[in-house]
Amino acid sequence: MGQGGGPRRAQAHDVELGAAVARAQEGDEAAFAVAYRIVQPGLLGYVRGLVGDEAEDVAADAWLEIARDLGRFRGDGAGFRGWTATIARHRALDLIRRQKVRPKQSVLEQDVLELPGRQNTAEQALEALSTERALALLEQLPRDQREAVLLRVVVGLDGPAAARVLGKRPGAVRTAAYRGLKRLARELSGAG
Repeated sequence: MGQGGGPRRAQAHDVELGAAVARAQEGDEAAFAVAYRIVQPGLLGYVRGLVGDEAEDVAADAWLEIARDLGRFRGDGAGFRGWTATIARHRALDLIRRQKVRPKQSVLEQDVLELPGRQNTAEQALEALSTERALALLEQLPRDQREAVLLRVVVGLDGPAAARVLGKRPGAVRTAAYRGLKRLARELSGAG
């Protein structure tokens, strides 16, 4: 998954992100692009941990809502990351609910959807394998631990911000993230 960069990288970009968001709220499209480039990798990693292959579509829907409601956002760079994660989480949960009532695709539809794209390079294959491995490990975690780990490590939110996204107490999120990371470490040490 290696795109998120974790809390330290996210915190290093918070000042730049906050300034970009403020300029974007004034109509500066280039500043919105800067905010997108800073937030998108971690946000996509978080959403991928929730909905798997549907992550790009869910993230795109989230960014449409983020762009539409940008004028209502109040806060700094870290607050913006939390706000975007909350929106993306709601879009992911909407998809999960829809999937529960939607019939599964036929074999033919699935075969057509899995046709290889034009840019199928060795680098993309290796990245996909490492992402698949990370997602497979995360999938083994209980949902609360998986979301806490994704928000803390991939999106780079601190405990209180992750707690706001999840609607839980900061201590509960810190505990869930700790337990999830500890379980992942045991899995990795047993596999390596």
